[in-house]
Amino acid sequence: MKASAEPTEPLLSVRDLHVYRGEAHVLHGVSFDVKPNRVTALLGRNGSGKTTTLLAILGILKAKGSIRIAGEETIGRSTDMLVREGIGFVPEDREVFTRLTVAENLRLAARSAESAERLRRVHELFPDLLKRSQQRAGSLSGGQQQMIAIARAMLNRNRLLLVDEPSKGLAPIVVTDMVAALENAATDSTVLLVEQNVRVAQRLATDAVVLDHGKVVFAGPMSELVADPEMTRLYLGVSGATRVSKLDVRTTNLSNG
Repeated sequence: MKASAEPTEPLLSVRDLHVYRGEAHVLHGVSFDVKPNRVTALLGRNGSGKTTTLLAILGILKAKGSIRIAGEETIGRSTDMLVREGIGFVPEDREVFTRLTVAENLRLAARSAESAERLRRVHELFPDLLKRSQQRAGSLSGGQQQMIAIARAMLNRNRLLLVDEPSKGLAPIVVTDMVAALENAATDSTVLLVEQNVRVAQRLATDAVVLDHGKVVFAGPMSELVADPEMTRLYLGVSGATRVSKLDVRTTNLSNG
């Protein structure tokens, strides 16, 4: 039997995207595609426009240009509508409800009958959340709050999952657990991942888009990016990237330059 062909149309297509934050022109004609059923890493030094890109896709920031998800233009659509249509988001600063318990945080995120079954999957990945289900989220460590942020997104079947800096500020052992959870989430979602840890990005992503000063300077296979030491040094501030192990996700962050 002939294997089914991989879908050729991108799930997410961004074209000539311009975004202003106040008077600052942050994105200057950004264009890239995200293939379905893959993880694409959005990389670049701090201030290159990565988070701005995610917020524009989610409809939080106004944008000019074109953002198409499964062929449908989404610029001008509200964030809550996009979320209801299956666009998930794990924010950089976790943004848990600190006065609510872990269980209450997760219950608020559930959008369908399927969420109860998916909660069991979340508890298998993050047993600590089940153990601390009645504990206030604000009393948890940063790593445990990141678990909640990822778990909330995993409670729903997202056709596109936007993940912003999931390993930021986490202890090495927590990063390992977080990577395992995102690998699990990627089994039924297309993921666009902003990440400063090169090893995490290389472990999770098959494709990469690199931004520099609000413009795309690379779009292609992750393997091609990390095999180019000049590219990684110039735009990511990382030397010797070709020697980065895909198994050790604990260190090697991008420069803040």
